Amino acid sequence: MSIEAVSTLDRDLLRPLRYLWRVPLLLVHVLLGILLCGLILTWNRGAVMKNGREPFTHRMIRAWSAGLMRIFGLRSVRVGQPLRDPVLFVANHTSWIDIELLHSQRAACFVAKAEIAGWPLVGWLAASGGTIFHRRGSNHSLAAVMQVMVERLHGGRSVAVFPEGGTGHNGVLKVFHARIFQAALDAEVAVQPVALRFVRDGRRQIDAGFREHENFLQNFLRMLGGPAMDAEVHFLEAVPASPEGRRRMAELSRERIAAALEDRPA
Repeated sequence: MSIEAVSTLDRDLLRPLRYLWRVPLLLVHVLLGILLCGLILTWNRGAVMKNGREPFTHRMIRAWSAGLMRIFGLRSVRVGQPLRDPVLFVANHTSWIDIELLHSQRAACFVAKAEIAGWPLVGWLAASGGTIFHRRGSNHSLAAVMQVMVERLHGGRSVAVFPEGGTGHNGVLKVFHARIFQAALDAEVAVQPVALRFVRDGRRQIDAGFREHENFLQNFLRMLGGPAMDAEVHFLEAVPASPEGRRRMAELSRERIAAALEDRPA
């Protein structure tokens, strides 16, 4: 992979000006999200795709997420086509914004760390969107999460996971954990790899997500004041159920995402 450390500029004189208009917009957008969750999602969270047609609640989630991305200066760009629900989406993971990025193109139930459930407001918004919470390091929690994943998939909802098990740094794609792929085998649904890629002037930005030792608040503020760039969502060729099992499915998913993340000659 061509990683020439194309990084977000730290000395950005326009950053304070971006905060002046993005912060008020963000507050209004969050308020809108609260109203939408309280008035619509709470009563229609079980809606599913029928004959390839998205329900209104899913379109609403996509529109709200795309709007949030715009406030952060990110233009969501779809490459390829997502499969019809239900499907297991597996994506690379660099930041909290990855959830909203994928949501901007397809509403899905995400598997996220249990700590998020306790975050003020964010936890409630995530739960309203169908998030499945997992306590990292707990085999009992993972077994329960896998069961819920299968139930959601059987019910017609798509599920999205980050099989690296955590965020990567500096453009490095970590090993994919294979056990999570068992849910797709049990539910007998397709697995579609999704490459999430941040781009400015045709070059991949490898530090748009979390930098090493950077916490959530630091990353949030840096991205909120950062210059505009594209956020690409690459829906890749589906990974077939493998006779060799979930390990081969994990490896093939990782290979396809790694190839999509590479910079290509103009």
